[in-house]
Amino acid sequence: MMAALLLRRDKKSTAAQLKADLNRTDNSFGVRQLQELLDCVLNPEKPAADTEALDWCKCLIAGGEGFEEFCKTVRSYDNATLCGLVWTANFVAYRCRTCGISPCMSLCAECFNNGDHTSHDFNMFRSQAGGACDCGDSNVMRETGFCRRHRLRTGENVPSVPRDLLLMSEMVLPRFIICIIQYLRDGYTEPDTSTERDLQKVLQQLEAQISFLEDLTKMGGAMRTVLTKILTNQETFKDLSMGQEGNLYAKNNYEKYLSALKNSGLVSVEEKAQAESSAEAGEGVSTGPLGLLGAAAPVSPDEPSKEDDQDGEQSVGQRKRVKLSSTTKDPSIMDSLKHKCFLEELLFWTIKYEFPQKMVTFLLNMLPDQDYKITFTKTFVQHYAFIMKTLMKSHESDTMSNRIVHISVQLFSNEELARHVTEECQLLDIMVTVLLYMMESCLIKSELQDEENNRHVVVNCGEALLKNNTYWPLVSDFINILSHQSVAKKFLEDHSLLMLWMSFVSFFQGMNLNKRELSEHVEFESQTYYAAFAAELEACAQPMWGLLTHCKVKETQEYTKTVVRYCLETLQIWFDAIGFVDEPAPNQVTFHLPLHRYYAMFLSKAVKCQGLDLDSLLPDQEMLMKIMVHPLQIQASLSEIHSNMWVRNGLQIKGQAMTYVQSHFCNSMIDPDIFLLQVCASRLDPDYFISSVFERFKVVDLLTMASVHQNAVLDSEQERPMLEGALTFLVILCSLRIHLGMADDEILRAEMVSQLCMNDRTHSSLLDLIPENPNPKSGIVPGSCSFEEMLSAVADFKAPVFEPGGSMQQGMYTPKAEVWEKEFDPIMVVLRTVYRRDVQSAMDRYSAFLKQSGMHTTGNPWPPYKERTPLHPCYQGLDRLLHCKTLHIVIFTLLYKIWLDHSNMSEHVLCMVLYLIELGLDNQVQDDKEDEEPCIEEHCHDSWFPGSNLLCNLHHVINYVRVRVPETAPEVKRDREPPPSTSAEASSFGQNSRRLTGNWRENVREAQVFSLVAERRRKFQEIINRSSSEASQAVRPKSGATRWVPPGTPPQLVTEILEIRESMLSLLIKLHQKLSAKQNSLSATWLEDAGADSHAHGDGITAIERILTKAATRSRQSKRSIQEICGKVSPPVAPKKNSPTDRKTDKEERRLRARERQQKLLAEFASRQKSFMETAMDVESPDAEAAMDLGASEVIESEVLYDCVICGQSGPSTEDRPTGLVVLLQASSVLGHRCRSDEAKKLPTTDEEHIYPGDTCGAAHDVRLSLMQRFFKDSSCLQSVSIGWDGGVYVQTCGHTLHIDCHKSYMESLRNDQVLQGFSVDKGEFTCPLCRQFANSVLPCRPGRSTEAVSWHMPNNKKTSVLVKEVADLQEQLGLFPTESNLSKEMELVIKDIKNTTQRKYMDYGRNPGSPDNDFLFMYSVARTNLELELVHRGGNLCSGGASATAKRSCLNQLFHVLAMHMRLYSIDSAYNPWTRLTQVAPSREECLDDDRPEVPMLFRDCPSLLIIFVLTMPQPLRKEHFICLVRMLYNLQYTQALAALSAKFSPEERQAWSTSGALKKNTFNAEKSYEALLGHVIAELSKEKTVYEVNTEEPYMLSSSVWSPQSIEYSLQQFCLPYLRLSCLLLHHLYGDNLSGCSEEDEFSSLATCVGLLAPAPQPSNPMHSAACLDWMVNAFDLMTQWCSEVTGLSDTQAEQSMTLLVQDPQWASPHLLCLPDNYNIIFQYYHRKACTACKKVPKDPALCLVCGAFVCLKGLCCKQQGICECVLHSQHCGAATGIFLLINASVIIIIRGHRFCLWGSVYLDAHGEEDRDLRRGKPLFLCEERYKVLEQQWVLHTFDHINKRWGPHYNGL
Repeated sequence: MMAALLLRRDKKSTAAQLKADLNRTDNSFGVRQLQELLDCVLNPEKPAADTEALDWCKCLIAGGEGFEEFCKTVRSYDNATLCGLVWTANFVAYRCRTCGISPCMSLCAECFNNGDHTSHDFNMFRSQAGGACDCGDSNVMRETGFCRRHRLRTGENVPSVPRDLLLMSEMVLPRFIICIIQYLRDGYTEPDTSTERDLQKVLQQLEAQISFLEDLTKMGGAMRTVLTKILTNQETFKDLSMGQEGNLYAKNNYEKYLSALKNSGLVSVEEKAQAESSAEAGEGVSTGPLGLLGAAAPVSPDEPSKEDDQDGEQSVGQRKRVKLSSTTKDPSIMDSLKHKCFLEELLFWTIKYEFPQKMVTFLLNMLPDQDYKITFTKTFVQHYAFIMKTLMKSHESDTMSNRIVHISVQLFSNEELARHVTEECQLLDIMVTVLLYMMESCLIKSELQDEENNRHVVVNCGEALLKNNTYWPLVSDFINILSHQSVAKKFLEDHSLLMLWMSFVSFFQGMNLNKRELSEHVEFESQTYYAAFAAELEACAQPMWGLLTHCKVKETQEYTKTVVRYCLETLQIWFDAIGFVDEPAPNQVTFHLPLHRYYAMFLSKAVKCQGLDLDSLLPDQEMLMKIMVHPLQIQASLSEIHSNMWVRNGLQIKGQAMTYVQSHFCNSMIDPDIFLLQVCASRLDPDYFISSVFERFKVVDLLTMASVHQNAVLDSEQERPMLEGALTFLVILCSLRIHLGMADDEILRAEMVSQLCMNDRTHSSLLDLIPENPNPKSGIVPGSCSFEEMLSAVADFKAPVFEPGGSMQQGMYTPKAEVWEKEFDPIMVVLRTVYRRDVQSAMDRYSAFLKQSGMHTTGNPWPPYKERTPLHPCYQGLDRLLHCKTLHIVIFTLLYKIWLDHSNMSEHVLCMVLYLIELGLDNQVQDDKEDEEPCIEEHCHDSWFPGSNLLCNLHHVINYVRVRVPETAPEVKRDREPPPSTSAEASSFGQNSRRLTGNWRENVREAQVFSLVAERRRKFQEIINRSSSEASQAVRPKSGATRWVPPGTPPQLVTEILEIRESMLSLLIKLHQKLSAKQNSLSATWLEDAGADSHAHGDGITAIERILTKAATRSRQSKRSIQEICGKVSPPVAPKKNSPTDRKTDKEERRLRARERQQKLLAEFASRQKSFMETAMDVESPDAEAAMDLGASEVIESEVLYDCVICGQSGPSTEDRPTGLVVLLQASSVLGHRCRSDEAKKLPTTDEEHIYPGDTCGAAHDVRLSLMQRFFKDSSCLQSVSIGWDGGVYVQTCGHTLHIDCHKSYMESLRNDQVLQGFSVDKGEFTCPLCRQFANSVLPCRPGRSTEAVSWHMPNNKKTSVLVKEVADLQEQLGLFPTESNLSKEMELVIKDIKNTTQRKYMDYGRNPGSPDNDFLFMYSVARTNLELELVHRGGNLCSGGASATAKRSCLNQLFHVLAMHMRLYSIDSAYNPWTRLTQVAPSREECLDDDRPEVPMLFRDCPSLLIIFVLTMPQPLRKEHFICLVRMLYNLQYTQALAALSAKFSPEERQAWSTSGALKKNTFNAEKSYEALLGHVIAELSKEKTVYEVNTEEPYMLSSSVWSPQSIEYSLQQFCLPYLRLSCLLLHHLYGDNLSGCSEEDEFSSLATCVGLLAPAPQPSNPMHSAACLDWMVNAFDLMTQWCSEVTGLSDTQAEQSMTLLVQDPQWASPHLLCLPDNYNIIFQYYHRKACTACKKVPKDPALCLVCGAFVCLKGLCCKQQGICECVLHSQHCGAATGIFLLINASVIIIIRGHRFCLWGSVYLDAHGEEDRDLRRGKPLFLCEERYKVLEQQWVLHTFDHINKRWGPHYNGL
């Protein structure tokens, strides 16, 4: 009842009254009244969109005042010391690594800019998931980085809040919140109900309410405290949640909530209540993690158990899942959600509705309140399992993931909080369990090893869960909390958790198994490997790195031991599950062995940082043998993949091999694998290990002394790469020290050097390529100081240069010379290259360095050998690999085979063999006694070498070898003959005897190597049975009987015995001879002469010498052997054809001949290229040389010859078969953008700055023309000015000519050729057939003589009056219509092209568009535009003289002929011919046509325009004397205009004075050439009409302060006339080929005047030049001037006022510039990236800036689209006549729009390392690169965008 009354009253007064009631001591009445009112107002049965309720709430909370004022008041009590600003995805924030404690720290732009971060390591970034500002939070960042506002801890001295201020809020808000919750309960429908669920709709209706809550949080600390109380108060929740007794709606509503809880697989509060009461005595709510996931968890109805429909496949997973559940601590964990306060239920609905952005923001906005933060974090953890289930079901998992991380990163980055929740809520248990549960949903049976009986399960990488990274938010949280030491320690101490984690990791062990396709190519290439690599890196490796960071010191030994123990246990379980015994299954490989890698990395850490003994952590030998198998399998498979053995599996298998070694993965994948193999190799029997390697690499059969062998497993073309692979792997294994004793700095240095050696690198790509610890929280920050110091130590910076070709270089780092010399390590390069070509690239760069520094100039150098850092004592056993008989036998065999040129040997094999020998020499095993004289007995049938020391074995001679060869082998055939006597020859080392005795001897040895396999088998048995204590003493079997024969062996093998009689040393020396192609390349005394240091760099010869020297220095016996062998070298035998040395020379001759041929070809090619360059660059405009030939005696009047670049013929251009110039026509507004001042305009970066577009040349000319058209006759106006300042047509050429008919057929062929690059043939575009420059038309060349017939140039002595008359007569001649010919047709077509180049609006200026007058104006303006542009290209003046690049390629001459021919069709009516008004004082014509408008007065006309009109309309070719006459007459007019304009600038007093003094001078001699007399006359004449000078009186005179001196007047007149003179000179130069002479800027006027014949050439520049001296009057100057002035004074008053501005024109314009940009990109970015679009008032997604005029436009924005054209394209048409230069604000790059195409130009902003940052991905500070900006401006002014930028694409009007 009361409520009804209250509702009718005014809201404000009601609120005020209620507030007063509530403030009384007895407030029960007020409370009752308020509650009733709220029952009425906040009725959830009303539709949510009704705003009435919200208005009531606002009024009530404000208690009667206005809501805005209330907000202000509450804000004044804000005690928050944190910023806490929450942002959503795509917001631009900052991260400062110098200030951050947590790596997730981020700041909003405001706090960042108000803090001091100079010289810090910070970057700007675009938030992906959203975030919040940490300013003021000392848990996350250092206080020094706080901004001014939060540094002062403003919150501490804020007055306390008056009680009554927030009283109403406390009463009203709980009701408001429950109301929202009721709406949410109501709106939610389960996904499985039949109705279409539309959660978005419910949320949209609630938008206003949730926004209101958000606004409340922004009122500051005081209001947040109230909200926290309400949200966390359990009493209020109890009272309101279920509703009042009688309220039916509320009851139903509550039922909905319960059913939603149930459907989430969660038990409701009620059901829990009974259980709770009994448990209360014990541990109340602290329950642990797995019940929900276990069998006990009720299966939710919306997820009918997944197992049924997959025909029992899943039963494994199911069994596993049940089994797992029983291992956890407390089965009742998490099987219920109990909501005790509003916050919990709000979060529940937030999750149910899949994290709506508004709700997330509201919940996060509250975080600055500490009490809230703790409660909210606990609530979040409590709902964690539920979040995961919702996430897995969600369709929008990406968005949802981002929102989850948005919240969790705020909660878990804080160590205090994370520890608290770990202790109180079992956060770790929950996380691991939830992850396990998630992965269990997608397990499949592993097929590794034993396909049938495999009991292991792995994740299925094809499932959406892995493919879409759905697990990412949970893993990310897990990594985040493991980065806190206290939490990680809890994890490592909790053994049951570790066990759980290991079983989680084992799900990834062996996933994504590859099976080699042997028959045909796989049909469908699966791309699951992306998912697999990402999963291993994120879910296994990153948590591992996180844990490793906390195992750095001795005190943490126990943790490591535990992890290692569990790893081994899990590995054992895995081996059993997959049924692994000793041999891996053939043709299978998986790159994913996370358990092996955990084990390896913890071993490495234990030895490196914790001082643990390696042996204490290793399992028994048998386990080691098993552990070794799979990593070794991967290494062999890499080699197989690169040998093309897996090609039938498609490209993806190469992708896997590349990803495995790629920089982001290598230190979590290949590095641990190789380290593990090194550990195994150091502890297992070396012979066993080596034979395993060769067997895995499938090259055992190849290691035979016989020249022919059979390989059961490899094709012959795969043998060589596989052998190379095996040897390279051994070299890497023995020489890599990354985990075996290198310090972190050394590792960083080695990584950096290897990357820089492959290629010069930019700073960012180097950062990216150096494998960092992948866990971002590891504290090793990329870009940390050690990185920068190291970089400057090993590399030089090459500043970014701009190459003339237009390709823009970035700042690069290149290795220093000493790095190449001492540190280049090819082994490291091989390990780190993703592409094989990078190894080659590194070698090429290395040899280039050697050549340049003169260290090695002949032939190709070999990879240098690099000394290694000593091994850590724990790994000393690794050296035993180099000192085992098996390896020595292999080395011996390979040396022998290479020496005899057996098939499939290569330089690379020899290189690696030598590398292994050298490693062995450098790494001696300690226990061998040096130099014991070995017994040299001949019993080498059973054992090859006496001992295992390489030094002793080097000089051990092997006499006979038994081999098994196929019957077809050459050895066998020859053996049927009686063996020749070998006594003499066998002892000699002659080449020829080798072949003969080769028959029966090769066998002793081969039985041995063939038995590698059998040997390995036996070793394995022995170790397992422990039968023999000393495995290494096993004698090798003599016969081939025990040999393991590969199944299905082809033809019979026969045993043969070969005589060898070589030692490794003798073979090395013979190889030396072979390589150097000299019989005795090493003399007996060679060792004494050899210098020690000369061996570091070189080829194979150097390498062998280096090894021999080392051997000699380390052992006396070796030294003796070497000297003996060198001394024994036989005298040269008469060469036989088949001996290898001969073959060598043969080969060399062939090579020489080939080289000569090549040289010849190259020379020919070079000369052709040279002649092409000459023609391409120096094509003169055909008659440019005319003037130089003047004095030549033989005046040949030949026609110009043109070369056609298509058919190659040379000939004149004729009427029938015209030749044309290849040209590009483009519309240009460059001229129109010129301004008066030479300063470029600044880009506005604040709201106060603006650009005024009205002062440009284009605008000024438009104003001028429209003014004229208001008062004067249209046809006359259109001949008094030029257009084309904006949108004028510019014609440029590459200078090449072609026949027009050839061009047509060329276009046809282009049209048929569908593979077009970036241009449109239909629009007539093509590229010049010779130089490939872009073009779109052909300009016909006029047939004619090259020197324009000398008579046109002859100096003449006719009087001016005669010439004037002749000109007048010529103008009277009517234009003859050209005869119809091919030439005239082509000329018309070109005119059409020219007209189509620009838009209509740039052509139609007349009153009636399309009239001849209009056409006439457009035509002569084309000539004007091209002349003016050439002037601009020459720097705005002609001081530089003739040699300008633009002149060389100029086509102005041809263009003039085409235009002239077209213009002759129009004749000027003689009555209106301006010539008469220039040269005679006409009788005063009465204005007979008084209704018509007057003609434009001569003083308002533009002289250059008149000159061009005269030249183009007179008969061609025009004689030079007539041209000069035109220039002279027009100069008079130009000069008079200058005087008039000048006089207008005077003050009235000055005008009076000059007028008087001028009148005095009038009668003196030569008054017509005295500027004073003329100036006085003009002033007097113009003053006759008062209005002329009075227009400007109200303006203060610009120069009135300084008095005009004669010098300043002279200067001003010259400046006024200069543009006209420049244009005349250019015309003269192009039409008559006169040379332009260079001069200084001061002398420009006189130089030009002489050039155009206004002045007689003076021997030396006389005293200051007078511009009046150039005048040449035909009639009395004063009369003529009077006539011209009277045309102005005769205008009516209104016209005179307006027209005065026409008189004061200024023809001077500065050269065009792009806008001046600020130095720091951030200034532009901060102002523009948030600026709203002018059209739609929203912030555009892709804002762009026009760099020509500063306009702010939307790229691709639909809001600004007009007629289907987007704004950038529209703007480019409007501002640049289809050329636009735009800076994309969010990408920092510039795009160019040219017509229908666009291209990415690059960036003019570079970071401190000279790099672009496209799309601002790195977010480092960027600075303007002046050079690049100049280049951009130059390309714009010179119109060369089309030629220089290569990558154009069509934009379809969509930019």
